[in-house]
Amino acid sequence: MPVANVKLVPRAKLLPNDYNPNVVLAANLDLLERSITTNGWTLPIVVRPDYTIIDGYHRWLVSGREPLHTKLQGLVPVVFVQHADPAANIYGTITHNRARGVHQLGPMKSIVRALIEQGKTIKEIGLQLGMRPEEVFRLSDFSRDDFLALMADGATAFTPAKIYRKL
Repeated sequence: MPVANVKLVPRAKLLPNDYNPNVVLAANLDLLERSITTNGWTLPIVVRPDYTIIDGYHRWLVSGREPLHTKLQGLVPVVFVQHADPAANIYGTITHNRARGVHQLGPMKSIVRALIEQGKTIKEIGLQLGMRPEEVFRLSDFSRDDFLALMADGATAFTPAKIYRKL
């Protein structure tokens, strides 16, 4: 079990592979960096014995940004995986990426509504979930006017005493 042998290694030793088809938008890289800063490092980078990355390229990439790089002291957590068949490295990259899935619309709407009902501001929800206000609006199911009223409250948190209903 590779996860039982997590090692902290210098970030500079790791090498990106030359076949990863996964592309991440700049805004999502910022969100990934915020996640590591907020939650700590929760998922190690998967590497071959020669330190080539199988999974975790984007985690490795943001770990080089300041102030995260200094906070991590240039170290990143890795697990080593050795495959007899080199194709298994490619399979590992693709399956790790595809297994993460995508967020479904219904549950995301419920999450956004619950956060608003807990008193979280649109700005905070957007910052923490990596969403623009328009995306929060689409997921909130509020009317445009109700949402604008929530945005106008900006400096003050939403109070659960207000009840907004979509007509």
